[in-house]
Amino acid sequence: MSTQVPEKAESEAEADSDTERIETPGDRRRAEKRARQQESTEAQETTETEEESIHLKVFRYDPEIEGKMEPRFDDFHVPFTKGMTVLDALMLARDRFDTTLTFRHSCRQAICGSDALFINGTQRLGCKTQISDLEEPVRVEPLPHAEVVKDLVVDMEHFYDQMHAVEPYFQTNEAPSDELQEQHQTRENREKVKMSTRCIWCGACMSSCNIAAGDNEYLGPAALNKAFRFAMDEREGEDMREHRFAILDQEHGVWRCQTQFSCTNVCPKDIPLTQHIQELKRSAVKNNLKFW
Repeated sequence: MSTQVPEKAESEAEADSDTERIETPGDRRRAEKRARQQESTEAQETTETEEESIHLKVFRYDPEIEGKMEPRFDDFHVPFTKGMTVLDALMLARDRFDTTLTFRHSCRQAICGSDALFINGTQRLGCKTQISDLEEPVRVEPLPHAEVVKDLVVDMEHFYDQMHAVEPYFQTNEAPSDELQEQHQTRENREKVKMSTRCIWCGACMSSCNIAAGDNEYLGPAALNKAFRFAMDEREGEDMREHRFAILDQEHGVWRCQTQFSCTNVCPKDIPLTQHIQELKRSAVKNNLKFW
């Protein structure tokens, strides 16, 4: 039997073989693209598998949505990166897992203090608190002793009312006659009030104060610190000093402070709040002394 391939069949087989061997530039580009896509997919899967995550337990409450009116804690496992703060983790949890997660923050907008939270049992600023410094799970709650509006947002109106009650602005009846003349302050006096000017109105000190929690009329450490800043300013004069101590030297003023130091311990700006309140007490006593 002849094993010779018919001429026509042999020609067709060679043509098919030549077609398989020909690789156009377009074919090469598509092959390279598929290879890159495969490598990217494999790398992403490896990263997701090996990615270190942080466990957040976040307080949730929404009085306007049925089914969310009962306070609860939600768990989030967010990717951890070096230098991550609690605020970073919350933003990632909101953007990646639950867009309804609500909290305040004004970082990078020159308005500090709005992201004060109760983190692992302590009042802290979310933007300053490093995740790496905390034990897991990281428990994030709204500030205690304040009405919760939604999730981590609390009503700050009472806090602002107490701050405004001490008239936190410079006043004097001894201004220079020339409006262009500066009213000088000595270096020593500026050093005395310098730390009190660092207050960012975050409310952490007020939230930590057990006296403020039980006495809604107590001015509180933040307001008293603000009062210290102006009461000790030598430029305001004696008349204004008398006016300020009339506000402070009362039952719900400086005398309600029981020197627990809780406000000083949680202040993110390291203001010696308790020390300032005690100095106001001493000044109030001296102010009431009469010598005949």
